[in-house]
Amino acid sequence: MTVPTAGFLPGADRARPPAAGDLALPVTGSKLLTSVDGRPLRVADLPADTDWVPLGTLDGVPAWATDLTTTDALPGRARGWASLAADVPEPHATLAGRALAVVTWRRTHRWCGACRAELADLPGETARRCPDCGLYVPMQLSAAVLVAITRPGPAGHADELLLVRHATGPTGLWALVAGFVEAGETLETAVHREVGEEVGLPVDRLAYFGSQPWAISGPGVLLAGFTARAADPQAEPVVDGRELTQAQWFGVDALPAQLPPAYSISRWLIDATVSAARR
Repeated sequence: MTVPTAGFLPGADRARPPAAGDLALPVTGSKLLTSVDGRPLRVADLPADTDWVPLGTLDGVPAWATDLTTTDALPGRARGWASLAADVPEPHATLAGRALAVVTWRRTHRWCGACRAELADLPGETARRCPDCGLYVPMQLSAAVLVAITRPGPAGHADELLLVRHATGPTGLWALVAGFVEAGETLETAVHREVGEEVGLPVDRLAYFGSQPWAISGPGVLLAGFTARAADPQAEPVVDGRELTQAQWFGVDALPAQLPPAYSISRWLIDATVSAARR
């Protein structure tokens, strides 16, 4: 089998030490240190004694992360993931999100939660094991769902799309219903529950759209997008008043300007819904 080299491929191989020309993604707090134009630095840009953690490869070039306590005298600038993802191509944004996820996980999973011993890295894995009790600690993902819900528009008009405003985060944006998957749920069950909880609507014709690692909601978050149809085309949304402040149907030809950023799966879903309705 041929292993693809294009794009970003996650990995945890330490067999080869970092080379000077390898990509470097230093993490400081919850931000990444990048070159002035937002592209990754190179290993040679940082001190020779830097402690590197493997991330995988980008277009075949190995990429490494490190956890910085200070950025004094280092090149580049520290940027949050949202700012970075808005400026760089998608593979670079995904790589940056993995750097944040891996470094943050390592910070918060240093000690065994069962016996308190210091955890040890496992070769070839983004995981640790307790040398005393054997507890296996992989880097875990938090799955979340979001859904583009449509219904037929009035006679002679295009379909309508349900958009909501959240009580926290970027409250000025019109976005999609979304929420985290609970233990024991399938992705589809989570969609039905979240839509019912947040806007009180039943949906059908649920279809998977795609997924995206999402570093804004916290390291290790994976968003799974769906499309759905309102089961009752006459039903109006009723917001829960806790997570949402507004919910409204918009014609796909008259969407508000305050939509999610172009690099987000939320926007990809909205744009795809509009395109499908115009065919």
